[in-house]
Amino acid sequence: MNEPVISCQALGKDYRTSRKAPGLVGTLRAFVAPQYASVAAVADFDLEVRPGEIVGLLGPNGAGKTTLMKMLTGIVEPTRGSARVLGYEPFKRPRDFRRRIALVMGQKTQLWMDIPAYDSFQLLQRYYEVPDKDFAERVHTLGEMLGVRHLFTTHMRRLSLGERMKMELMACLLHKPDLCFLDEPTIGLDVVAQKHIRDFFRDYQRENQTTIILTSHYMADIEALCPRIVLVLGGRKRFDGTIGEFEGILGKEKFVSLVFSDRVDQNHPLWTDLNPQWDESGMSVELQIREDALRERSIQLLSAFPVVDYSTEKLPIERVLKALVTNPHLLPG
Repeated sequence: MNEPVISCQALGKDYRTSRKAPGLVGTLRAFVAPQYASVAAVADFDLEVRPGEIVGLLGPNGAGKTTLMKMLTGIVEPTRGSARVLGYEPFKRPRDFRRRIALVMGQKTQLWMDIPAYDSFQLLQRYYEVPDKDFAERVHTLGEMLGVRHLFTTHMRRLSLGERMKMELMACLLHKPDLCFLDEPTIGLDVVAQKHIRDFFRDYQRENQTTIILTSHYMADIEALCPRIVLVLGGRKRFDGTIGEFEGILGKEKFVSLVFSDRVDQNHPLWTDLNPQWDESGMSVELQIREDALRERSIQLLSAFPVVDYSTEKLPIERVLKALVTNPHLLPG
C-alpha cells in the first residue's frame, strides 16, 4: 500500500496574544505590565491523506484551516505534535520537499505585477530547475487548458482577477508538484471564472493524479472537487468522511421549496417540525422534510395550502455546514 502523502498526529499551534483593558488606564497598565494569553489556533489534529486524494477543508473564518495548511507546507512551525508530508518534516523545508509541493492562496500572489506572466514563469523555471523542454511543454499545455496563452505577454497588472488567478495556477503547477495546497483559489471570482477553475483542476487532477488539499467558502468548489471532507471547528477536527456522510449528519432530509398564490397562515401546526424559512413577502417557504415522510407531508401541504410551485432537492451541503457551525453538538462523537 502507498505511504500517506500527509500524516500528522496531535498537531497543534498556539499563538500568544496581548490583553488590554479599555481606556487610558488600560493602555498605561498594558505598557508597564503587559499581559498575554495563549490561544490554540489548531489543537490535537490528526490527519492522513493518501496519494491522489482531493480533500476539502471546511470551517468558518478563524477555524484554523489556513494555520493547518501553513504548518503542512512548513511556513509555520507547530507548537506540538508531529507531521510528515511526502516523507519530510515540513518546517525544516528541505529543498526536495519545496520542489514537490505548491501553495496557492487566493488573496496573495507569487507573480510580479509589473512584468508579463511569462517572465515570471521563466524565473520560477530557474528556481525549480525545470528543464527547458519540460517547461515549454507545461507552459503550452497549461496555457491551453486555462485558455490564457494569448495573455502571456500582457503585464499582470492589466489582467482581470480571473485571468490573474489562472496565471497563479499555472505558476504553481510549472514544476509539476506531487501535492497542491489551494487556499481559497476562487475567492472574489465571478461564477463563470469559478467554474473554469474547478473544471481545470478536475481535468488536471484526473490526468496527473496530484494530491490536492482545498479550502473554500464556496460550497460549489467542495462539491465539484472533493469526495472527502474534513470539518475544522475551533482548531479541531470534528468530521472526516465523504460528502454523502457529511450530508447525512442531520439525517436523511429533503430540502423543499413551496410558492403560494396567496399569503398563508405561518402559525399553522403543519409547519411546526419542518424548520420553515419564510421569505419577506410570506408568499414562499423553504422546509426540511425527512425522506421517509416526504410523500405523506407533501400531500398534506399541497392539500392544505394554495401551492403554485413545488420543488425538492437533497439538503445542500452549505446548509449542513451552517447548521453544524451554529450547533456543533449535532456532530457525532
